[in-house]
Amino acid sequence: MRLMQVMAGGAAGGAEAFFVRLTCALAAAGVTEMAVIRRHPGRAAELRAAGVETLELPFGGLFDLTTGSRLKRAIAAWRPQVVLAWMNRAARFTPKGPYVLVGNLCGYYSLKYYRRCDHLIGPTPDVVAHMRRGGWPEARTHTVPNFAVPPRPDAEPVPRASLATPEGAPLLLAIGRLHRVKGLDLLLAALARLPRAYLWIAGEGPERVALERQAAALGVGERVRFLGWRADVAELLLACDAFVLPSRHESFGIVVLEAWAAGKPVIAAAAPGPAFLIEPGRTGLVTPVEDPRALASAIAGLLADPERARALGAAGRAAYLQGFTEAAVTARYLALLERLAETHLPGAVRR
Repeated sequence: MRLMQVMAGGAAGGAEAFFVRLTCALAAAGVTEMAVIRRHPGRAAELRAAGVETLELPFGGLFDLTTGSRLKRAIAAWRPQVVLAWMNRAARFTPKGPYVLVGNLCGYYSLKYYRRCDHLIGPTPDVVAHMRRGGWPEARTHTVPNFAVPPRPDAEPVPRASLATPEGAPLLLAIGRLHRVKGLDLLLAALARLPRAYLWIAGEGPERVALERQAAALGVGERVRFLGWRADVAELLLACDAFVLPSRHESFGIVVLEAWAAGKPVIAAAAPGPAFLIEPGRTGLVTPVEDPRALASAIAGLLADPERARALGAAGRAAYLQGFTEAAVTARYLALLERLAETHLPGAVRR
């Protein structure tokens, strides 16, 4: 199978990180791949280090007059059997051709960008249901989850002292873009009800100034650390007592898997992705969306019961090992893509 993957995402984000992980995992599994990405030297270097031929293009807006033609030439020269286009911008730029075009929706995106696609992939059954409500037949829509990578065996927790956090204080961790949809304002409101707890927030985004001001207004600013985007997510997870995902909306929530892989208990708002992943009371705690009081109550109860916290962390890790490891998810992607590639063979009927 010759696979081309097209990703026009931003500089950072869960979907972009998973794209790199999956591309490298498929290369390690023996797939002949080419990646076409929005210009990003670090991402390109990581892909090339994994042996993936990589082309960087602008993937700009309406006045980008070069990406479309260059992508078309690259496809013609490389002759893939399957092209996997990640999210709206990549799907919009990728032309139809003598290959199977697969759109990878990492969320509830508008289906208008995927009209040229032969098949669609979503990370949860609910995202796939969104496709089917939009008129896509069952045979052309597929559920394949994401995976997370566990901490390295030699990974060490980030020292609390390095971030001015007392050793004995309960420590919460949140990871994500600083955007209203991530609900970090709700987590700050919950923190105001947790007088001993400290909070590390790993991420960056347009709401940073507003969140810093909110933390100061709530009187919790001295207990919050805004860390920006971090490359040491596993080490941050190893340092915390609990991971919190307060999102108003979350299509999947790969950070839940990352917390599970580190054996940490998870408290999440009941957005679609976390609600799909978490078995409430067994692999994590789930609270209503937009309810900081319920979120604070769940966190306080967990911090007061270390044995329950350890049990939730262990059950989450077991769920991760059962279905969300690199090996398990890569095998599912490989089986699907190989099956779709067969429709490209001479004489095959395109589905």
